[in-house]
Amino acid sequence: MWQRRLAAPWVKPTLLVLCALPAMWLWWAGFTDRLGANPAEALIRGLGDWTLRLLCLTLLITPLRQAFGLAALAAWRRGLGVWTFAYASQHALAYAWLDMGLGLDEVASDVAQRPFIALGFVAWLCLLPLAATSFNRAMRWLGAARWRRLHQAVYAVAGLAIAHFYWMRAGKNHFTEVYVYAGLLALLLGWRVGRWARAPRSAGGAPVGLRPRD
Repeated sequence: MWQRRLAAPWVKPTLLVLCALPAMWLWWAGFTDRLGANPAEALIRGLGDWTLRLLCLTLLITPLRQAFGLAALAAWRRGLGVWTFAYASQHALAYAWLDMGLGLDEVASDVAQRPFIALGFVAWLCLLPLAATSFNRAMRWLGAARWRRLHQAVYAVAGLAIAHFYWMRAGKNHFTEVYVYAGLLALLLGWRVGRWARAPRSAGGAPVGLRPRD
């Protein structure tokens, strides 16, 4: 029953449209002074929070698909991954524009002086090739094995994003959300490692049977 519902032609487009709504609201609320005393900071952090949420949701797709036999979920992962990059890019743009006035020298100086900004920048750079190779032609050009290895870097991106979030929250000594995201990432990474350990091995010792979309 759930498999048929999730595979309905309207479900995936609806999900991807819904992903746009938080950003639309944050930008509108920011420009109409509905984000509190410091709308620029609220906008930047709100976009960052949604980047983390979408990243975790993207990483959850494969475990949920396999645990509940919902093959239709596989079609969602790529779109969610692209939206994760879109939110990360908006987060970076809002910072560079509203905090730094789009001054490249100012941005470069801030990245050099503040390690948590540098971590966020590195995480965005790591997401860039994943977004650039998220289409079928890139998968065919790279080959399944290389494409899979490249996209496994999403776990490194998640680690960098958590570290960026932790360092940013350290100034206010507010870590509850950080621990929630870190715990979820640890569970997802543990699932991945366990699956890798249980996978049958080829003659060369490499796991076989892990498809690129996994």
